[in-house]
Amino acid sequence: MFGLFERMVAFRYLRARRSEGFISVIAWFSLLGIALGVATLIIVMSVMNGFRAELLGKLLGLSGHITVAGMMGPLTDYEQVGETLEAIPGVTLTMPAVEGQAMAMVNDRATGVLVRGIEPGDFALRPILNESLQGGTLEDFKPGTVIVGYRLAGRLGLRVGDTITLVSPFFNQGAFGRVPRLKDYLIAGVFDVGMYQYDDNFAYMAMPDAQVFFKTEPGVSYVEVFTENPDDVDAMRAAVIRALDQQYRIGDWKTSQGAFVGALQVERNVMFLILTLIILIAAFNIISSLIMLVKDKARAIAIMRTMGASRGMVMRIFLMTGASIGVIGTLLGLMLGLVICDNVDQIKQVLESWTGGELFPGEIYYLSQLPAKVDPAEVVQVVIMALGLSFLATIYPSWRAARLDPVVALREE
Repeated sequence: MFGLFERMVAFRYLRARRSEGFISVIAWFSLLGIALGVATLIIVMSVMNGFRAELLGKLLGLSGHITVAGMMGPLTDYEQVGETLEAIPGVTLTMPAVEGQAMAMVNDRATGVLVRGIEPGDFALRPILNESLQGGTLEDFKPGTVIVGYRLAGRLGLRVGDTITLVSPFFNQGAFGRVPRLKDYLIAGVFDVGMYQYDDNFAYMAMPDAQVFFKTEPGVSYVEVFTENPDDVDAMRAAVIRALDQQYRIGDWKTSQGAFVGALQVERNVMFLILTLIILIAAFNIISSLIMLVKDKARAIAIMRTMGASRGMVMRIFLMTGASIGVIGTLLGLMLGLVICDNVDQIKQVLESWTGGELFPGEIYYLSQLPAKVDPAEVVQVVIMALGLSFLATIYPSWRAARLDPVVALREE
């Protein structure tokens, strides 16, 4: 497509002489703008993908994809419901759970906690919980004990083997009126799932204790259903509804977390559009630098035309000159973006050490680490878009150069 002569002239124009320094500066800024735009897009999209994947992974690993609860109170036939649900194709696991709010007290400190009661064996079936234990063992998790998040343990000054007092929202009726129900539990372990709201507010209790503590016996709050494909939860929910009758309340993760996930998707799309403007501005810089280069090289273009160069050859020379800026900038941005994505959490830690502050507080962003998940399809999309805009930016200046009348150009010179 490009001959040896065209390539030689194009690359010579890229190496501007001192008299063309201003044009060279604009070209370098164009290249830098495209590189930064491509790198920023890759980094932002990867971080947003990482946030979504980490949040969904932790949310769906800690809570069921579908929940089945009683209509008017505790679910008493949960064992039969679990057997019915496990017979549905696509359902991998069902777990009964008791959940309720309580107040945790240690010495003179008190805070609200969300207590979830599960069978000790079910705790081991959840890898995200089982692998996150920082202290204690699953063998210690039995009636009379609880496992708490490490942030909650830190706020209350708790360690494995300490005692925590939980106050139930239900009261006992005594001779002098209602008396708060409270009980001491031994700390059997501390978990760190890397998600702020769980590490700071959750406590897991053995199922028999939770049923007594929250007065749900002989029932449970709900049955959690885990499926093979969480994204196909709508079809699975329909299958669950068909398998059960109308006396149950059935929910799914999209209903409970859909607004949050939808907000992440909207924010991701908006960020993509905004950051694309960086590449667009750099493309306009390519147009301006090439127009100035064409004007500066008018005499050289006229001489090439008189020596037999066709309009197509002149146009290809300037197409290659402008496209080279886009290609080099895109490749530099691609490499920079991938390197930063691979080390984004380390870079965050370095910046935090320099600034002395926390760039992404866990209580705001939910995660303890800054994740990045590179999507090859998105990277290809960004690269193609950058190359396409760079190529489009060269068409008009190249067309002007090809249309230049050599007689007029030499007369003006």
